[in-house]
Amino acid sequence: MPASSGKAVLCFLYSISFSVVSSQAAKTESSTQTPSHWESIHSKPRDQLKKRSSRKKAFKILQEKMLKLQCVFMDHFLQRTSQQMQCLPPGDQQCTRASRKQEKKMGFLLSQIINHIWSNTVKKLKFKVPPLPCSDSRCGIKAGHQALSSWQTGQPRPRLGDFEDAFADRTLSKRGTGIYEFYHLSFQGYEAYQTDKYHQDKNPSGYINLSTSENKLCLDLITARLTQCDMNFLDEAQLQYSDWKGEPSLREELASFLTHYCKAPTPLDPENVVVLNGCSSVFSSLVMVLCDPGDALLIPTPCYSGFTFSSYLYSKVELIPVYLESQVTETNKYSFQLTVDKLKLTLTQAKKKGKKVKGLVLINPQNPLGDVYTQGSLQEYLVFAKKHKLHVIMDEIYMLSVFEPTVTFHSILSIENLPDPNMIHMIWGTSKDFGMSGIRFGVLYTHNKEVASAMKAFGYHHSVSGIIQYKLRQLLQDKEWINKVYLPKNHSRLREAYSYVTKMLEDLKIPFCNCGSGLFVWINLKAYLNPCTFDQEQILHQRFQDKKLLLSSGKSFMCIEPGWFRLVFAEKHPQLQVAMGQFCQVLAEHKKGETTEQQEKPTGTDDVDGCLHPVAPDSPLSLAQAPPQK
Repeated sequence: MPASSGKAVLCFLYSISFSVVSSQAAKTESSTQTPSHWESIHSKPRDQLKKRSSRKKAFKILQEKMLKLQCVFMDHFLQRTSQQMQCLPPGDQQCTRASRKQEKKMGFLLSQIINHIWSNTVKKLKFKVPPLPCSDSRCGIKAGHQALSSWQTGQPRPRLGDFEDAFADRTLSKRGTGIYEFYHLSFQGYEAYQTDKYHQDKNPSGYINLSTSENKLCLDLITARLTQCDMNFLDEAQLQYSDWKGEPSLREELASFLTHYCKAPTPLDPENVVVLNGCSSVFSSLVMVLCDPGDALLIPTPCYSGFTFSSYLYSKVELIPVYLESQVTETNKYSFQLTVDKLKLTLTQAKKKGKKVKGLVLINPQNPLGDVYTQGSLQEYLVFAKKHKLHVIMDEIYMLSVFEPTVTFHSILSIENLPDPNMIHMIWGTSKDFGMSGIRFGVLYTHNKEVASAMKAFGYHHSVSGIIQYKLRQLLQDKEWINKVYLPKNHSRLREAYSYVTKMLEDLKIPFCNCGSGLFVWINLKAYLNPCTFDQEQILHQRFQDKKLLLSSGKSFMCIEPGWFRLVFAEKHPQLQVAMGQFCQVLAEHKKGETTEQQEKPTGTDDVDGCLHPVAPDSPLSLAQAPPQK
């Protein structure tokens, strides 16, 4: 920045800080209590007196911080002026160090002032939203997309910047504005990745995405199979509208496929199969069929963050988190254990608040934990659901991605004598198990004929093209290739990638959930947060993104404890090596930066913690603390 423009900016900021301090001082003086005024206050209720005292305290804190900021601005301005008068070169190291120190002070104070104003505004409005977004990873303010994991129907949404928001409000409906805000605040990192992807030769400085759960380890196998001669068939029927539930021949093949791989006790009925363009479409449509706007579903957390987006975008159904904790206790036999007691407690609390709970959402194998439910646990959850007349939506999208031989997966379709078959609905797709997330394909299997019939209507908007349906039928019926070629190699490559990543985590002494399924590992970075808050989690999350490395933070999975991250390891090895190198570098720089900032932190400046979420006790997870398998 040129010296003249720098002066102008500093003078402008100085004038703002001076006017704010002056106005706050005037308010403070005008609020000085006279005897008569004290008498009138004593006649008011105590709660009003407390509110006035709280506001006065907030103004006083703000005034003090603005005065400090004003002094720092003045010092910086005088230092720059003195430097020019002495004709010192702009790159003089001593001046540069002093200037950076002043700038750090200004940034630190500004972030505190903004946090203080925002947190007091939040308290006055009486709803939970995060502090304002900030592009600087050192600033203790959460980015907007992290807020959406805790947003639920009926609460005011966090908003974008005034200019962008005003532009959206002028051109979109209220509903459109809400969707616009929700999307852009949810997918900022993903959009940056899509426009700047890493490539070893063409773009070595691009983003590496270990946030989105995609299996990139077997793209060679899938590409080779989908280009074999039996796939290259086209007839007139594939170019026309198809059955909205899916082509009958594909649904027959899917019924046979699920019967075999889910180990169903009896053959599954093709009429109970519904095919749509992706599991998110299946989930959104199913929730609309089972619930009315304003209804609620229980979901154990941490959980897949896409459910929040899907349930909001169409159905306006609330997801009520059943919080799971990492600490092992007498009742919590292993980390993040789901028990019927926790389900009962959450359901009771929801009913007391007037919530109409219609169902329970489960993911097996779990995302992001990688855990697999035992058959006994599944039976307990189903009995609980029947007792309280709840639908059970079971997402089994990772059912063929259990790569550890010692881990046994039990599909909900494998259970004989289901407590209430008509209330159980299973979702599966090819995105994860077959690494074909770009081929939008999702399946619902339900024992309830009415649900299957109602779901058919959504094929009008979410059907799969006839060409894709044909190719998938050819793929899924080739069980010899799946069993002898694809699954063994996929599991072997997943094990190798998992071992590579977890060995590095062990060397770094980073705890993680050791479960042996899925495409990711759930890691504990609490040791890198000081203090251990969601604000600090977001700062670390932003540091990864600044390094062009995308990870998923625990807050986005509605995790009750700050410090957890999901790291996807199903990436090609050369790219995974680069990503893990960046991962280690970020952690080292973050740790070093924390130490430096603590040493250089201006005296008398207390942090204002904007964290408005419950935090469970800090309990590092043992590397071997995994649930027992059957």
